[in-house]
Amino acid sequence: MANEKIVLVTGANKGIGFGIAKHLGLSGWNVIISARDEQRAEKAICELKAAGVNVLGYVNIELKDLNGINQATKEISENYPNLSLLVNNAGIPGDMSVDSAHTELNDIRETLDVNFIGTWALTKALLPVLANNNGRIVNITVPSEISPYWHPLAYVASKAALNAMMGVMAIEFQQSNTPVEIFSVHPGPTTTDLNGNMSLPGFHDIETVGQKTAELINDGQNHQGEFIELYPIVEE
Repeated sequence: MANEKIVLVTGANKGIGFGIAKHLGLSGWNVIISARDEQRAEKAICELKAAGVNVLGYVNIELKDLNGINQATKEISENYPNLSLLVNNAGIPGDMSVDSAHTELNDIRETLDVNFIGTWALTKALLPVLANNNGRIVNITVPSEISPYWHPLAYVASKAALNAMMGVMAIEFQQSNTPVEIFSVHPGPTTTDLNGNMSLPGFHDIETVGQKTAELINDGQNHQGEFIELYPIVEE
């Protein structure tokens, strides 16, 4: 099945990742989900299958474990050589309750390790198989510009680094004629576990964001190097 569409969604066991996996699956993609927790992954797989999604399997990826990433990507490349889409969704919030003056070094380190370094390592390791399939990489992120309303340092810094990675890779892919497209999606304010299921005016749910992200991925356009806001943050 050389033309089968295979996607790996990281952190797909819950939240936005689950919504994206579900709606990509419903639109014809075969889904591999990655998560840190096997029980949660199994639960998500049951729910996705019940919704009509073809789940190919589960890969255990802990983004701060670089050896584990190498092992997982080797497994993915061997078992799913037709992988053509990577959705980098997994991330941790860091301590969102403190200002920068009270942020601990460990918090900065851990958040960067997962949200940037681990995501970069995973992307780098999967580049050969993605390039082989004219693949795409989609990063779920937030703007690098600092919002006066919400700016937890560890999280925002980690996503700014991820945004820089996207911009650099996009230019390099174009310069070297590498057949890979990379772009960023900012879902906008969404009610998830990551923000304690916050629900304020202007917030959207996982279903809405999952469906809109899937529509964007399936729109047939080239989005190389773009930063796309599904729902921009508006000033109240």
